[in-house]
Amino acid sequence: MENETKRSVGRPSTQQAKKTQIKRNEDSLTVKEFMALNSGSVFMLMQSGITVYDKDSDRVREIRYCENENSIFKDEQSETSVKSPVVFRMGRLFVPKEQPNLRRFLEVHPGNKSNGGSLFEEVNKEEKAQAKMQDEFLAVDAISLIRTKELDDLLAVALAFGMDIDRPVSEIKHDLLQKAKSNPKVFIDSFDNPIVAMKAKIKQAVSLQLIKADQDAIRWFDTNKVIISVPPGQDPVDIMVRYCLTEAAASLVSEIDRQMA
Repeated sequence: MENETKRSVGRPSTQQAKKTQIKRNEDSLTVKEFMALNSGSVFMLMQSGITVYDKDSDRVREIRYCENENSIFKDEQSETSVKSPVVFRMGRLFVPKEQPNLRRFLEVHPGNKSNGGSLFEEVNKEEKAQAKMQDEFLAVDAISLIRTKELDDLLAVALAFGMDIDRPVSEIKHDLLQKAKSNPKVFIDSFDNPIVAMKAKIKQAVSLQLIKADQDAIRWFDTNKVIISVPPGQDPVDIMVRYCLTEAAASLVSEIDRQMA
């Protein structure tokens, strides 16, 4: 009997398995959208006497949109050219790539927000999508800190945000989650912010009755001795935090740490 080669059963080897590359063709922007600012349902862009600085010729030139002219500069257009109306309907104007002269006219127009104007702006969907995506990523990063940070770090931030930490940890994390969602950047920055850390320490010292925060001063709880006076209308904890972050308060902070240990 002839020997038969049997095919091995199981997954193909790493060398055999090749990941298929997905090919894509990103569509180029065929239509540009411009949005009128503070206008009614119909807004016609004025073209009389509109001038811009042309860096190529190093001079100020008048521009206008004429549908049958390639150039937007009046001095390059035919004497018989007639201006074409530029109308925003329902606050929008869509310009296809087949109208490069209109696109150019709108891009350099002094009323364009990107040129310091206040009449209209280009709707950059890709830019907005990128910004929204970055915001979403930032929110994910903020939320992940609640899962990865040590409990003491979370409690310090919770105290700085004025949260009650004498509750179940799940409730504290829930409140921190809401804070992370509402302002991810502030939440993330709070973990490396010395003001946040010091505020948490001072609030903990108040909670442990090491010091007390009166409206006129911060005092030692046991002796009632004034540590620092508080100006009228100021928050006692904020005043104490700012003071404790100075070199002059180094020994005071060390004493608070010692009593809290």
